[in-house]
Amino acid sequence: MAYKSLLFLSILLSFSAIAFSDDADCVYTVYIRTGSTLKAGTDSVIAATLYSADGDEVRIKDLEKWGGLMGPDYNYFERGNLDIFSGRGPCLSGPVCSLNLTSDGSGPHHGWYCNYVEVTKTGVHMPCEQTLFTVEQWLALDVSPYELTAIRNECLSGSGIRGDLKLQ
Repeated sequence: MAYKSLLFLSILLSFSAIAFSDDADCVYTVYIRTGSTLKAGTDSVIAATLYSADGDEVRIKDLEKWGGLMGPDYNYFERGNLDIFSGRGPCLSGPVCSLNLTSDGSGPHHGWYCNYVEVTKTGVHMPCEQTLFTVEQWLALDVSPYELTAIRNECLSGSGIRGDLKLQ
């Protein structure tokens, strides 16, 4: 019985520490689906920048190093894979509504076809927010659109029209 009481107390204290924390960081989870087309996978380093409508940003220079959850010997961004990444970053002023997804073009298989990116964000005293970005694009210099960056802007202005957020 003492073991159950100690376990309950430990769990209660853990939740209390989270609930009353003043930590300004949020937890971001990024799900990326690589296309199932031949040669859709890549060995390149993939980066992402997440934006709010106010232009606040969270830059992730290397998704795999930042928060790859698939295990130490897992090969990320391979054909048909759903890869999951999670890490902490500063809380944006609003929901994630724009994405800059970039490949560095390195490695023997630099071309990459991304189906979609889904981002969730949560923080202390904040509701969980989720955004889906349909990418459906090659990030490659030898396949149309011949770019290593895909930008998706789903931010809405006050009139309900997509805003003119300047993404880098």
